[in-house]
Amino acid sequence: MPETVSTKLQRIAEQAVYKDGWVFRSLGRQMDVEFLREAHKRVRKSASPGVDGVTAEEYAENLEANLEDLHARMRSGLYKAPPVKRGWVPKDGKKRRPIGKPAFEDKIAQRAVVMLMEPIYEEVFYDFSYGFIRGRNPHQALKYLREQCRKLNINWIVDADVEDYFGNIDRGILREFIKRRIEDGSILRLIGKWLNAGVMEDEVLRYPERGTPQGGVISPLLSNIYLHYVLDEWYVKEVRPRLKGESFLVRFGDDFVIGCELEEDARKLEEVLPKRFERYKLTIHPEKTALVRFGKPREDDDDSGNGTFDFLGFTHYWAKSRRGYWVIKRKTAKKRLRRAMRRIYYWCSSNRHEKLKDQYKMLTLKLRGYYQYYGIRANYKMLEVFYEHVLQAWRYWLGRRTRNGYISCERFERLLRLHPLPLPRIVHNV
Repeated sequence: MPETVSTKLQRIAEQAVYKDGWVFRSLGRQMDVEFLREAHKRVRKSASPGVDGVTAEEYAENLEANLEDLHARMRSGLYKAPPVKRGWVPKDGKKRRPIGKPAFEDKIAQRAVVMLMEPIYEEVFYDFSYGFIRGRNPHQALKYLREQCRKLNINWIVDADVEDYFGNIDRGILREFIKRRIEDGSILRLIGKWLNAGVMEDEVLRYPERGTPQGGVISPLLSNIYLHYVLDEWYVKEVRPRLKGESFLVRFGDDFVIGCELEEDARKLEEVLPKRFERYKLTIHPEKTALVRFGKPREDDDDSGNGTFDFLGFTHYWAKSRRGYWVIKRKTAKKRLRRAMRRIYYWCSSNRHEKLKDQYKMLTLKLRGYYQYYGIRANYKMLEVFYEHVLQAWRYWLGRRTRNGYISCERFERLLRLHPLPLPRIVHNV
């Protein structure tokens, strides 16, 4: 990072730390061409182009002139945010999830604003918030959840689900939340332009009245700011002091759980949580939200009264260790496993005519990526299930391109000796 950019960000962070409650009114002045150049370095170059069709390679052909022009438009207020190109990806069977494709230049502008805002809000966000924050990841959240359950003698879990969170954020309320720390007119105008840029789908331009830009670089930060004030700050300042027993909150993006020592506290939270979210135009899904008994069983107990809950793709449950102690274990959630197996099956089907070396290389990357996330202690058996499914899918679709439509076990074993797929392994000692 250039020294001037690093110095600017360090100064912002220091002001955010030492001047608690400080409202920033001149952030936009920190953004020059060098700042945009650093933002360009941080933008992912392999993503699909947006509505203007400009790729990262094409933009880089005349990079300096493009960045100077972008800076002039952003500084003068003439910058116009292009609409986001929308696509769809399958989710849980017949459902589909929207995915946004912003224009490449728009990503640079959003990244520059995120770089200015991050040092401020990294000091604002609580330690139990792990999503979309530098230096924090899902495995840290899983570790925090397990440790809090153990240390605080947690017996009940409020497992909540926010219905279509990113699509239902109220923009007026979001703007008021941001103004608690940032009142820079240029920054607020840019955020407003991105929120109201519209969505292009099948050559039709729509302007949703709520939500953050899907796929936008700034969207994760805005969503974090919204839930920080709706949930995190409310829990710390109003809820936790009123509870009779111990409790904790852990959040990753819009996915969160609350643990309570006492059933009375957990039922109160289950009751007031929907009202709190409704006040800020959000909905707690009634069917996907549950109160789960999750206390440590006694030594002679069979754990028949405990339930399970899912968080960050893992099902959490009590079980005995090899030494006979009760511990919290995690295994891949059924929905996540089915989704991953379905995607691998379709990938093998769609790419069965590609070169064998290319298929092997891609399947190796997919398996390693899967182990990198789901390879946590006590989840080895579920990794084996996925590995065996990959072998079966690959063998089946390779067989479909032969004359008899079948590959024998002996022939497939010889293939695996030449192209051995990575075996399941535990990556994280969470």
